[in-house]
Amino acid sequence: MLTDLIGAGILLAYYLVACGVLPTLLRAWRRVPTELIRKTQHVAYSLSVFILLRCFSTWYAAIGASLLLVLIAFPVLAALERTSLYRRLSVDRAERGGELRKQLLYVQLSFAILIAVFWGVLGTRWPWAIGVAVMAWGFGDAAAALVGKAFGRRRFLHRWIEGAKTREGTLAMILVGGLALFLTLLLYAGKPWYTSLLISAVVAPVCGVVELFSRRGTDTLTVPLSAAALILPLVLLFSLWGW
Repeated sequence: MLTDLIGAGILLAYYLVACGVLPTLLRAWRRVPTELIRKTQHVAYSLSVFILLRCFSTWYAAIGASLLLVLIAFPVLAALERTSLYRRLSVDRAERGGELRKQLLYVQLSFAILIAVFWGVLGTRWPWAIGVAVMAWGFGDAAAALVGKAFGRRRFLHRWIEGAKTREGTLAMILVGGLALFLTLLLYAGKPWYTSLLISAVVAPVCGVVELFSRRGTDTLTVPLSAAALILPLVLLFSLWGW
């Protein structure tokens, strides 16, 4: 119980500093591009999954802390959105605010689903897959947005694709997401390098395609869930081969 309370305190403090104070200070500096701040904030969101995986004694305690974060942050953000200071210093792209609240909700919902399945249902052998899947989204999505905006020239034109997504951005998503997958599998999950490489080579392109067709910010849900859904059978298959 004490461990879980400490974990909840760490989670709340992390979000306050890494996802609130630091992006606001960067925004106040004004020399830092807004998109870079937004994606740095998204990477900070993704890294918070390791607090849930390492600082809580049970899967339901981790989900409870995630829910507590939403219950506290949601009304606070709603109140701040009415202030001129928020509109001046926030990276919220919605005219009347609400984008950050929506992303926070999507992130925590994604974490909760993954934790419930890969820790709650499948047991203590699989929580590492949560971190691996989330890193594919966090770093891959950031790379897609930054590279796409800075260097994207060839746009995808399809009625199922929302916004100005480019081939360069999707390629960056696949490469950076694949590297994040590989390193997390290798260093966090403790998988052999060849298994990590093969899984990354299969999962990363799928994540790129899923992100490409995800609409209205739902890639926060669709990418990590898709990655996790692929990682599970691949690891089981390689295990049968003695890998």
